[in-house]
Amino acid sequence: MPAWITRLLGSTEPSRRRVGVSTLVGLIGGAFSALVKFGWEVPFPPRTPGIRSDTNPPQAMLEWFGMSPETSHLTVTFSNNELPIMSFIVHFSFAIVFGLIYCIAAEYFPRIKLWQGAVFGVFVYVGAHVIVMPLLGWAPNPFPWIDGAQTWSEHFSEFFGHIVWMWSIEIVRRDLRNRITHEPDAEVALEAATR
Repeated sequence: MPAWITRLLGSTEPSRRRVGVSTLVGLIGGAFSALVKFGWEVPFPPRTPGIRSDTNPPQAMLEWFGMSPETSHLTVTFSNNELPIMSFIVHFSFAIVFGLIYCIAAEYFPRIKLWQGAVFGVFVYVGAHVIVMPLLGWAPNPFPWIDGAQTWSEHFSEFFGHIVWMWSIEIVRRDLRNRITHEPDAEVALEAATR
């Protein structure tokens, strides 16, 4: 690992790292956080009705990789509601992958947890919604002052939604890691924890 990364993010004592536990916790936290993000999007929808919601970014991504529109728009019915199952699979996969990355990285680099994961959430938002998705055509231009671009309300929903999403992963990570290991986080001295 380059020394500048260690200086920036800190480093933990290798004997205190619990990678197996953090993997399990990342899976649980990621799945939980996907539900939290769904809940956030009810009062703060990330897209305006119409064209943007007809093919959402997960569906656009799947079609970019070659999936047919019929398959990417496949739905299941629950309580008489048509639900876009492929979008849900992408949504949960994204949350679980980043839950794993975050929880495992937290074992090595404690500063990744800055502001209880909020900073990491902002970086994911910028990387996904401002850079990668617009560059690959999965979402429109990120600049709201351009016609047909992402709106201010979309940025509000996604920016704060990613903070809440990562915070939910951090809450699960810290609680479950400490309960399973009966130890504080790897950067906290064991002596300090027993006082």
